[in-house]
Amino acid sequence: MTTDTTTSNAPAGPPAPPAPQSPRALAWQRRRGSVARFWQQYRAHRAGVVGLIALVLFALIAITAPLTVGADVQSVTKAPGNPMESPSGEFWFGTDQFGRDLLGLVLWGARVSLVVGLLAAVLSVAIGAVVGITAGHFRSAYATVIMRITDWFLVMPTLVLAIALATVMSRSLSTIILAIGVTTWPTTARLVRAQTLAVESRPYIERAKALGGGHSHIMSRHVLPNVMPLILAQTTLGISNAILSEATLAFLGLGDPTTTTWGGLLQDAREAGAVSSGHWWYLVPPGLAIGAVALAFTLCGRAVESVLNPKLGAKR
Repeated sequence: MTTDTTTSNAPAGPPAPPAPQSPRALAWQRRRGSVARFWQQYRAHRAGVVGLIALVLFALIAITAPLTVGADVQSVTKAPGNPMESPSGEFWFGTDQFGRDLLGLVLWGARVSLVVGLLAAVLSVAIGAVVGITAGHFRSAYATVIMRITDWFLVMPTLVLAIALATVMSRSLSTIILAIGVTTWPTTARLVRAQTLAVESRPYIERAKALGGGHSHIMSRHVLPNVMPLILAQTTLGISNAILSEATLAFLGLGDPTTTTWGGLLQDAREAGAVSSGHWWYLVPPGLAIGAVALAFTLCGRAVESVLNPKLGAKR
């Protein structure tokens, strides 16, 4: 007895649809796509790429300074050379009035100057963002009062206010950061407030309010993501200004005397009479370092502005 075995040759059904992704996975996918598009557009700005490469080099110098030069480079008692030696094969940038290697001091000063500039800029932008968002959201007496305070800070010379704060407080890096941060936020506040007013005039904000969205929900979920590109651009531009302000305060003798910074080196050179005695190697390296970092952050900031605001890039 034979058994017939039939094989089904029916075509296979359509493939099963992929499993739906979780909201968090979709959010991360959109963020990765946004970062990739941002980098693709950023690379088109040659000046921004040059500034970014320069910043990476300065960051590597600052990070590796403890390994390349060591903390002993700041010591007066362990100075390896004679006072005010000109540049040579042993000391490429010469020595200071104590016989310390200026190349090592400039490399070590990059650590403090970059950190102070970054923290001061973040503090300034954070204050400006909070003031701008709240002033644009709460259109009441609060907005009127806070914007009049902002106007007062705008018309007052920033450097004068920073000098006043640094004078009455103790001489330390935290004082410099605080003095710069609390005196340079009004520009960011003005810009963020204008952007907040533009965002809150859109229909989906009214819909969110109708659905019961509170003040914190609207400001954190709707307004903040829309003003974040502006905040990022202001941060990159503010770092260069903060570094220049720190150098100015240190040059005026208001910095921390126990810490090596580029501005502090310029102040030491002034006190040692480097200008009148013609010891140019004491002045040029820290001055060039300050100018190079400020220029690099400015180039990056302009490129970020052009990417995040295409209309601004078209005008330029």
